[in-house]
Amino acid sequence: MKTLGWLVSLTLGSIGVITVNFDAGAPGDMPPGWTVAMTHSGAPPHWEILKDPSAPSPPNVLAQVSRDLDEVRAPLAILNKVNVKDGDLSVKIKPVGGKQVRAGGLVWRYHDPDNYYLLQAESLGNHIVLYKVQDGKRIPLAAKGMPPKTYGVEHPVPANQWSVLKVQFRGPLFSVYFNHRRLFQVVDSTFEQTGKVGLSTRADSVTYFDDFRIAGK
Repeated sequence: MKTLGWLVSLTLGSIGVITVNFDAGAPGDMPPGWTVAMTHSGAPPHWEILKDPSAPSPPNVLAQVSRDLDEVRAPLAILNKVNVKDGDLSVKIKPVGGKQVRAGGLVWRYHDPDNYYLLQAESLGNHIVLYKVQDGKRIPLAAKGMPPKTYGVEHPVPANQWSVLKVQFRGPLFSVYFNHRRLFQVVDSTFEQTGKVGLSTRADSVTYFDDFRIAGK
């Protein structure tokens, strides 16, 4: 096992198992090895390390703290130098603010700010949705067995407390979990190649993240 403060890595297969807990960085800074990006227009995103006594891996979390009411605005934090085609991706999220949206999400097979997959949990609406973002357009993908254009699933996403959001991706099959329970599956083959992974929020969401975990190849 190799410990780098903000990164703990256990070699297994191609990239192994990587967990990022943001504890070595200084509050107010971006963690090393991450890039800030955004889909659509709006105020620039602002990601920073914050101290949070409730953090699952104390003392620090990564937080997106900018507020902009543009509904299609999607702040992104992308992990550099990690490319995955198939694997498991999870994070602990705590939605803490947002008048229009309180959302936190996972990004995978990321090619650029306009092309990637996104799993998002939204606290105000209490729903969890898997999207493809293609040419900058966010398109919800219906769960297996549901009619086309179905908008994810309704499920409680509690504010101001920690939950675990997870996606398994194997080829065109995506399995979505919330707090270790599988909720639904999606089939889509738009993005089949290896891509980067990361985190996302939406509009004026203020969301905290901890224990970002990748296992894949």
